[in-house]
Amino acid sequence: MQIIAMLTMLIDHIGYIFFPGELAWRYVGRIAFPIYCYGLVQGHIHTSSRARYLRRLLWIALIAQVPYNLALDPGGWNVVFTLLLSALVLVILDKLPSLWFGIPVVIAAVFLMDVLPLDYNAYGLLLVLIFRYARSYWQVLAHLVLNGFYLFYSGWLVQMVSIVPTLFIALTPGVWGFLEKKRLPRWVWWSFYPAHLAVLALVKILIFQNWVTIEWRSLLTL
Repeated sequence: MQIIAMLTMLIDHIGYIFFPGELAWRYVGRIAFPIYCYGLVQGHIHTSSRARYLRRLLWIALIAQVPYNLALDPGGWNVVFTLLLSALVLVILDKLPSLWFGIPVVIAAVFLMDVLPLDYNAYGLLLVLIFRYARSYWQVLAHLVLNGFYLFYSGWLVQMVSIVPTLFIALTPGVWGFLEKKRLPRWVWWSFYPAHLAVLALVKILIFQNWVTIEWRSLLTL
């Protein structure tokens, strides 16, 4: 599971940066985010300390922010901030006497996350809530409805592919359970996001500088 999430995310970001006109990279990349959302929910449920879990997410988000701005989006907040806010909502909902009391919390969080320049915006929170509270076929149906809404709301056609990992998670628990057992060292899982962004940002800067140098040399020889 972790390897699939990291590889598909890497493919997505390479395509976004270096091959923006080739959508095949982005389609493969849609597999990653649902796995991270599912992993967040599992971490929320099974962690021995939710306070430490939230602090870890915050540190990763802060460390990844500059590489994210350099590599992907100069004005946005990286996706770990989206996951962090989603995790905070889960903590709040767990403390309420009923999920009905959580409706205003979710509405307020959705509004806030759509205002902030977050990667995936409120879509990330809603997908996390689906993995937290829906089961089996309902999980697939809810994710499909969510993708359909964002298809018409934001034109996210490529996002429809993200239903693929949810199908495996919800409908083939044996297969998914086997994949979950193949775990990497924790430091690799937590550090991959900021580390791969830093490498991609460096490569992007070096390529841009090389391109500028070539352009200047060609102008000087005219």
